[in-house]
Amino acid sequence: MIEIPQVVTIAGIDSSGGAGINADLKTFHNQRVYAATVVTGITAQNTQGVQAIEPTQADIILAQFKSIFTDLDITAAKTGALFDQIRVQAVIDGLHQFPVKHLVVDPVMVAKGGVPLLETAAIELVKYELIPLAEVITPNLAEAEVLLEREIKSDQEMERAAKDLQNLGAQNVLVKGGHQAGTLVRDLMLFADGTMTWYEAPRIATNRTHGTGDTLAAFIVAGLARDEDLAVIMPRAKMFMNQAIQETIRVGHGHGPLNHWVTGEK
Repeated sequence: MIEIPQVVTIAGIDSSGGAGINADLKTFHNQRVYAATVVTGITAQNTQGVQAIEPTQADIILAQFKSIFTDLDITAAKTGALFDQIRVQAVIDGLHQFPVKHLVVDPVMVAKGGVPLLETAAIELVKYELIPLAEVITPNLAEAEVLLEREIKSDQEMERAAKDLQNLGAQNVLVKGGHQAGTLVRDLMLFADGTMTWYEAPRIATNRTHGTGDTLAAFIVAGLARDEDLAVIMPRAKMFMNQAIQETIRVGHGHGPLNHWVTGEK
């Protein structure tokens, strides 16, 4: 019998396989952790957009929590797309009923084109009830701007944003800078002890970046499930993401998926 870290992803299904639960499962498999799923919704989508969404009933979300946590030894979890206020509340209720040692919240709120994915009431729940449960939150700049209700442009503004997000209750805050212009992609991690670290990688000219946020959060969850220190996980996560984007695969005719077969090694 092989002991294996066990995790759960709480998110929606991407029918084209590139993002959401689909990206999480590929990342978890790559990182050799066993993954369960709480499905918050089903989407009809492809690399060119989302055509339809069917959220999961709240009682089914809670039933999935009960089935998983009363049987599996779940030590870490991540949240992704939660769709609306009903689904957000169901997930919060599930996490209160079945707490996890490590929780990573990817506050999916804004589509790549800038379209809001959560209404105001759901955002308030994420902000004041879900984020305080998190060991790590991983907003991109657009999501950080929604949470803080202000623009974030400069390095100094990213640093202030990280501190303000930490004040909402998250222990560690990763503000992803991929939406900024420039030849480098720069992400900022504010650790629980107040220290800050910037992580940089060359910007890769490609539109095959579907599922980057999900994949990065899942990589962090896998490391936490192995009881690795966050400061050790992050450089490896940045390397993995850079390689998964750089060594692109030809799938679809729009914003294609990452290459989840990469090793993340130099």
